[in-house]
Amino acid sequence: MGLGVLYNIASINTQNSLDQNQTSLTNVLQQLSTGQKINSSADDPTGLAVATGLAANEAALTQSAANATDDVGLLQTADGALAQVTNLLESAVTVATETANGTLSAAEVSSANQEYQNILGEINDIGSSTNYNSIQVFQATQHTFFTTDGSAGGSSTYTDEVGALTSSSVGTSEGTDAILSNPAPTTPTTSNGATATFSLASSTDTISGTLTVSLGTSSSISVTLTSGETIAEAVSTINASTSFSSASIVASQGTGSNADELILTGPAGTTNTISLTGSSLTDTGTTPGVGVDFTASSVLTLTASNASTVVVDITTAIADVAYQRGTIGADIDELNAASNVESTESVNLAAAQNTILGTNYGAATSDLSKYQVLGQTGISALAQANSSQQEVLKLLQ
Repeated sequence: MGLGVLYNIASINTQNSLDQNQTSLTNVLQQLSTGQKINSSADDPTGLAVATGLAANEAALTQSAANATDDVGLLQTADGALAQVTNLLESAVTVATETANGTLSAAEVSSANQEYQNILGEINDIGSSTNYNSIQVFQATQHTFFTTDGSAGGSSTYTDEVGALTSSSVGTSEGTDAILSNPAPTTPTTSNGATATFSLASSTDTISGTLTVSLGTSSSISVTLTSGETIAEAVSTINASTSFSSASIVASQGTGSNADELILTGPAGTTNTISLTGSSLTDTGTTPGVGVDFTASSVLTLTASNASTVVVDITTAIADVAYQRGTIGADIDELNAASNVESTESVNLAAAQNTILGTNYGAATSDLSKYQVLGQTGISALAQANSSQQEVLKLLQ
């Protein structure tokens, strides 16, 4: 290559290398100072997108674990109140048993009845005044608890009905099942894209048995729903059935106030009738039954003549309170398990984020040394490149 001074190519190349080295050195210093190896979207666009999504999931899981802990707090408040109700009922058993003995005077029976009334009044007060975060605990309505990892498929809704606690319902009894044999749709079935809808007693009930459907004059098709399937799970089971998909019958769940409905929809563009004749389904209720009614005339007032009846009713109430506490305890265990799972998922997501975002200090410090050395050698090389062209002057001497 001939000698020239118009362009110092060696110097230009060396400067480019120094610029690149300085950029790399700046990035390494930023990684070391922030603890993150991705400090801008340009560092790793894909990694940043993944880490951002994981961060959203982790935030949802962390709050969901807190939600479950709060929910457990409400249920534990109910359980503690019911423990006191049991103590009151045990005192009432003693009073009623003593009254039934027939050795008490009329004044003593009256005194025993006053103590009995005080106990019932205190139970009623516990039911009406027990609150958690300004929410009345003992209601015959469902409490809904929500957890999620931030995705549609990772969301779960837990429902619990603590049950009422008043003088007219002390404790809860086991809920009853309803048999839905050949359920009749509640909407017209002959139409273009026919729809058959039938309702459970509650959106939280489960359904089981055999669902048999015929579309128009076609042969009937069936699917078996295993015990304990929610409406949402039943929808998934039906839609996964090749028989139903081949017939273009799609299952769905009602929304809002109609969330207790299971809806079957036939193919659009075809006028047919959906028939559920031959189905044999069971609607398993989760709603607890009412407890012992101490406002009934037979046990409203404690007397020598009805004391033995009162004892039996109090004993039944103790069993009903125990059943109520048992269902609450099962829900507490379920929510604790959900909280533990969410906490574990959150930790794993944090670890995954750290792998993507966190600075590897071993590699970063090694790069720091490399770029510092390259910077020094690059400056020396630039000095040599700049001085080399001065040799041209010797030709002009």
